[in-house]
Amino acid sequence: MTTNESKGFYKLSWLQRIGFGAGDLAQNLIYQTICMYLLFFYTDVYVLGGDAAQSAGLAGTMFLVVRLVDVIWDPIVGTFVDKHNPSLGKYRSYLVLGGIPLTILAILCFWDGFKPSLVYAYITYVGMSMLYTLINVPYGALNSSLTRDTDEITVLTSTRMFMANVGGLCVSAGVPLLVATLASAELPIEMALFMGLGSLPSFIFMPMVPAIKKKVGKKNMFYIFLSIAIFGMALLYLISRVGTVKDNIILVYVAQFIKSTGVIVATGYMWALIPEVISYGEYTTGRRISGIVNALTGIFFKAGMALGGVVPGFVLWLVSYKPTDEASNLPKDSHAWFLTMLIFSLVGLALLLFCFSQTKERVVMDESETKNVKISDLWTEFMRNRPLRVIALFFITAFAMMSVGNAAGAYFMNDMELLPPGVQEGIRWLVCVIPALLLLLAMFIISKYELSDEMIDDINKKIEERNKN
Repeated sequence: MTTNESKGFYKLSWLQRIGFGAGDLAQNLIYQTICMYLLFFYTDVYVLGGDAAQSAGLAGTMFLVVRLVDVIWDPIVGTFVDKHNPSLGKYRSYLVLGGIPLTILAILCFWDGFKPSLVYAYITYVGMSMLYTLINVPYGALNSSLTRDTDEITVLTSTRMFMANVGGLCVSAGVPLLVATLASAELPIEMALFMGLGSLPSFIFMPMVPAIKKKVGKKNMFYIFLSIAIFGMALLYLISRVGTVKDNIILVYVAQFIKSTGVIVATGYMWALIPEVISYGEYTTGRRISGIVNALTGIFFKAGMALGGVVPGFVLWLVSYKPTDEASNLPKDSHAWFLTMLIFSLVGLALLLFCFSQTKERVVMDESETKNVKISDLWTEFMRNRPLRVIALFFITAFAMMSVGNAAGAYFMNDMELLPPGVQEGIRWLVCVIPALLLLLAMFIISKYELSDEMIDDINKKIEERNKN
């Protein structure tokens, strides 16, 4: 073991990095399928309220209720994780303990055996969301427990987000193709390409993030790519107004690629900021409460997802959305949707187990510290950790933007031109205008973040010196 490693500045092998990233790939295969397609499933397949427009409103309300539950549940999970040390690992054990029931509930979300039952929808979706938290909070804490090395954390985050976007690509492009195949319907190639372009830029730009950050700096990287995303959204809106999506499909693809490039880099790198605020909190308080901080970030991004989940449902309800009777790109075969979720969930579970096998906590609280962890620490840390408050606002805004755009993408490419003009405009606002406004706000928020790489390196060195003494 090198001197740096003895101080917590561990370098990981590529197998360990990929193993850690497999956890995010798994969560994307399961949870992103829910985020992208559950609203469509409720309005066009399950028909939650017996009517598509009513279903959209009911689903939007349910998504909001679930997020309110998360506000209570996430702090409980974060505190529990920090206070306990399971024999399988302080954080990684939950990949197994939560992964199996999560898989079951996610599959049941797309089962129409109790059709159409609002109670069943609430039970399965609330249960799935709570189990996702039981995995996502400790998984987020696992990142900062592997090493203190900021360069290694950047590589870890880039690897994680690269693999997360592999999952995103499999979901966005793969779900329409697999559903159509299982339903013996015509393959929706144009929709799959459009949705897949939401993740494709990650394979080009995420490996370049460490070099880009060194070249232009952390904040400038955010500014550049947030601006690129806004430009892409403006293009997408204008192109879809000039003619039909099908008539301008190549230009639509170009605009989607530009938009996605900006979104992927800006929102992908934000996860690297969490270990920084954890170290900052440890430096100022002497306690490394990773689970608490990740529970907070869980609340932040779920608050954003609450906004993002509510907005599409209510906008579709306000414009009286009703699916066309003509053939659409996405089949409405409920059995095909159930089998698709079954396949994606089981693959996700296998990847969670692989992540468990390749990770090991190295930088964690000692037993004397864990005994003193309590739920009130969450709010105390939030109030005294200013960089954490900035990250909170950024996460809320970024995830609201992504949730709105992701949920609306299926409607944008599903023969939108056959819908009434008012409904078409509502969908354009969901895909382009509202996300662009949220990104402008995100750009202002990130300008207030004050922790540079040099500051974090200095903080981590001082922490190690203090611990050694």
